[in-house]
Amino acid sequence: MTQKQANWILASVSMGWGLSYIFMKLCIGTIPALTIVALRFGIAFMVMMFIFRKKVFRVDAKTLKYSSIVGILLWGIFITLMYGMKHTTASSAGFLTSTTVILVPILQIIITRRLPSKRIIVGVVIVSLGLALLTIGEDFDLAYGSLFCLVAAFLYAVHIILTNRFVREVDTLQLGVYQLGFAAMFAAVGTFLFEKPVLPQGAVHWISILGLALICSAYGFVMQPIAQKYTTPENTGFLFSLEPIFSAIFAFIILHENMGLKGYAGAVIILWGVFTANSTFRVRQGMRVRRENSSIVQ
Repeated sequence: MTQKQANWILASVSMGWGLSYIFMKLCIGTIPALTIVALRFGIAFMVMMFIFRKKVFRVDAKTLKYSSIVGILLWGIFITLMYGMKHTTASSAGFLTSTTVILVPILQIIITRRLPSKRIIVGVVIVSLGLALLTIGEDFDLAYGSLFCLVAAFLYAVHIILTNRFVREVDTLQLGVYQLGFAAMFAAVGTFLFEKPVLPQGAVHWISILGLALICSAYGFVMQPIAQKYTTPENTGFLFSLEPIFSAIFAFIILHENMGLKGYAGAVIILWGVFTANSTFRVRQGMRVRRENSSIVQ
């Protein structure tokens, strides 16, 4: 797989995840959050195990260990996101979660112990201004749901970075499939401990759960580690910045959501900051490739 092909796959994953905010919003009013997470990942895991049973049945301890780590991160991402969406719109949740893209390079800077570039600093400042418009109400208090969405964004960034490391050491398909199983297991335990499990009622809820399971989870979280092996974590985060754009489009068409002038202004500013911060990584990546090519010629 070439990097270009991997990027196209990640872009399609981003579109599927943009649609996931609509599915979650349609379910959250009648189905408990932990139950939704357990159902989406449980169904996705069973489907992928059946399709790839010959390739994933034999798995080693290292793969299971790494899968459990990214699986519990998935659980944390979507539990916080589900609770956040109880108190905010699907469009706002999409843009708030897109701050993952700014968090990935920041965490990479902490890990590599290198000072951030000017573009990163400018990008962080711009995103902060956009977040202020999107999350601070007229009485200057932070929206309750927005805080949950920001926590989900942080966990998402950690998930991207760890996935990028793990795919270098274990089978990517097995990692992608088994993380779904662990996420479902953690959510199922929480469902029986803290909630009263219920099944979806009505066609809309079943379509939403199956959409979350098959499109957003089975396809999205299995193809992500496979494609991520052939690209960089910064590039992955940049492509995932398309997710809130898709979520806003789908929310407007399907849910008739309108974030208002202030909300859309904040969303545009967030995207501006995201693109500003990540452009430096594309420049550095191009310079690195040119250096490698010149060394080969020499």
